[in-house]
Amino acid sequence: MRKLILLTIFLPISFLLKAQAHEGTIEYNKGKQACIVMEYNYPPEAVENAMRAKLLKLGYGGKEEKGMFNKDKGFRVYKETTVGEISANKYDYAINIERKSHKEADETIVSLVIFKDDANALSKLSSEELEKVKSFLNNLLPEVEASNLEILIGAQILSLEKADKKLKTLQDENKKLQEALEKNIKDQELQKKEIENQNKSLDALKGRRKTSA
Repeated sequence: MRKLILLTIFLPISFLLKAQAHEGTIEYNKGKQACIVMEYNYPPEAVENAMRAKLLKLGYGGKEEKGMFNKDKGFRVYKETTVGEISANKYDYAINIERKSHKEADETIVSLVIFKDDANALSKLSSEELEKVKSFLNNLLPEVEASNLEILIGAQILSLEKADKKLKTLQDENKKLQEALEKNIKDQELQKKEIENQNKSLDALKGRRKTSA
């Protein structure tokens, strides 16, 4: 029982620690770069939308690395950018947002590389700035959650629209079937009258037969 209580106490702590931004490395600009890494339990789209929206509010759109042979493809680079939550100084920020693995679609890893004069500036940051970089990624979580919620709402709206469209299609088909059924009933009545008239004609013709003496 005591072990169970300890596990219950330490389990949330381990999850909390796992969710904290930390130092790491990533391949970028033809070399291994020191960076700050953060893991979010949300899909990449939600994280990317939150990150881009946050930096866009600061006036920075960034530029995505593209190209078939570009090894840095997937990074979004923000040149000469001032992020007040990190530093009053201008830095270049290279941000990579990717799915953790093929099996973990709802887990995303963010790697943030900071440059100054084309050189990795992470080691040159003050301890205060370094902690602010980590806090910047940690504090992005509510915005990621909100972004993910909007994605879920959007998906639900599309699902609802699809369901409404299907219902309308079924209703239209039902209307056509009802109209076809009503026409069929009318056609049956007309056909019955036709058969009745045909029978009368047949009887009349038979009545004209000459009977043998």
